[in-house]
Amino acid sequence: MKLLALHGINLNMFGLRDSAHYGTASLADIDTALQRLAGELGVTLECFQTNDEGRMCERIHQAVLERTAGVLINAGAWSHTSLAIADALAILRCPLVEVHVSNIYAREAVRHQSYIAPLARGQICGLGIHSYLLGLRALVELAREAQSDLDSDISII
Repeated sequence: MKLLALHGINLNMFGLRDSAHYGTASLADIDTALQRLAGELGVTLECFQTNDEGRMCERIHQAVLERTAGVLINAGAWSHTSLAIADALAILRCPLVEVHVSNIYAREAVRHQSYIAPLARGQICGLGIHSYLLGLRALVELAREAQSDLDSDISII
């Protein structure tokens, strides 16, 4: 089962950003922890980060064409501003889980709105690197359920 973790704008600066909101883990630390957990859970995980909104949309389109089994996303500030990324995510036919390292509801009011949340099966925020790890655990279960449902539908035919 192939899953995709998407990291949005400025997230390559984890470890250098305000530690009160973002902790001290770098993006490499997060990706390493995600890859370790993916291995434990028996799934393949690709991690992708970009600061270019168009490249993010193109990677989401690629996930659709590759029939990726599930997507974990922390779009960063784009969660609150990008209709383009939300429109791209709406094309997905697989489970989507949104995560944030910081508690977006304890921050500025503009961060309380997420264009991704209505498209996602769930959202986990405020738990630092654990947001990602819990998000991946949930995504794996959701993707397995979706695959099981698909297999059941095919056996009926």
